[in-house]
Amino acid sequence: MSEYCGVNREPVEKGKTMEEIEISAATVEEAIELAEAQLGLGRDEFGVEVLREGRTGILGVGAADALIRVIPAVPRETDSPELHETENVRLAVEVLETLLELLGVTGRVEVLSYETPLAFDIVGDDLGILIGRRGQTLAALQYITKLIVTSRLQTWVPITIDVGGYKKRRYDSLQRLALYLGEQVKSGRRSITMEPMPADERRIVHLTLADNPDVTSYSIGEGESRKVVVSLRQS
Repeated sequence: MSEYCGVNREPVEKGKTMEEIEISAATVEEAIELAEAQLGLGRDEFGVEVLREGRTGILGVGAADALIRVIPAVPRETDSPELHETENVRLAVEVLETLLELLGVTGRVEVLSYETPLAFDIVGDDLGILIGRRGQTLAALQYITKLIVTSRLQTWVPITIDVGGYKKRRYDSLQRLALYLGEQVKSGRRSITMEPMPADERRIVHLTLADNPDVTSYSIGEGESRKVVVSLRQS
């Protein structure tokens, strides 16, 4: 059974280069998921050195969590960080507006954050087509935008994109659901498996329950079928 632990929870200050940190979890994959959530970065924006593979042991004897070292990518140097960030935002908005035009979708791109990670919200009427089933279309739009911006700038740029506040509402709902399921698992003394979710949503559940003394969470399945299991925390 997986259990998150040993996480450095100090946030990375915006505008500063991230230092190397170590994160432990039941498996290497779950440690990487936790790193993405903690740092607000995508998997392609930092390197990973596996210090120790996780072991389940026999009847709990000899079990050990996986341990990874997260190595930051080195952003391109600039004489004016503020100017650089503004140029990055301008480029990202341009790319998003072009993609919306190509998709035949009418929407307005609003900037939520000029600091890393750059954050945008697309607002307008009837934008459900940009969200898709379980947010898959939105995830693809964010990935493509980041890919184009990174290619144009020749450096990684963390970007998050929302549509009409969908992600915020979804994340808030997932946090409430995770807390509710945690209480159900605690009182019922049995594990609960959630529906399949994309990586960013699984991270919300993991982080919400990470400090819960009674329950823990871990991921199972592969690809689009990957889901979160909430279970009692072993002593």
